[in-house]
Amino acid sequence: MSTWRPHPHIRVVALGLHWRDGRLLAAEVRDDAGRIKGVRPLGGEIEFGESWRAALVREFCEELGVDITITGEPLVMENIFMHEGSTGHEVMFIAEVALPDGAFSGQDRIDFREDNGEQIVARWFDLADLDVQGGPNLYPNGLKDVLLRRKVSTPSP
Repeated sequence: MSTWRPHPHIRVVALGLHWRDGRLLAAEVRDDAGRIKGVRPLGGEIEFGESWRAALVREFCEELGVDITITGEPLVMENIFMHEGSTGHEVMFIAEVALPDGAFSGQDRIDFREDNGEQIVARWFDLADLDVQGGPNLYPNGLKDVLLRRKVSTPSP
């Protein structure tokens, strides 16, 4: 098992919010002992000269082998966090995305590898099961509250 630590500089990342039956697609975040401590929407670092939109499309293509459609404007969050005693700092563009029709249908989990070879598991999570006692946290911290507020303020069709 590799030990991941935050980068020692501010990273700018793009994350995609994909929903299936009201559940959010997110990758497991593990501590050094291999325990799931949280989950995070899929995506990754924006490269120099790349737009957040292009980065988000690229990351899903690299990680899952699918071409996504970005369906909303980004939520921008600053994420200053601690992981295994190291501080991380990110500026995040977080947007709703759609996967191609039928992609991963019938699958409860998606296994993929990061560029560094780390094996990652992504699953669909109910927001009610995140950020609660005994359940994994949703990263970045505060995202669950923002998503719940958005849901309440969005009129139903």
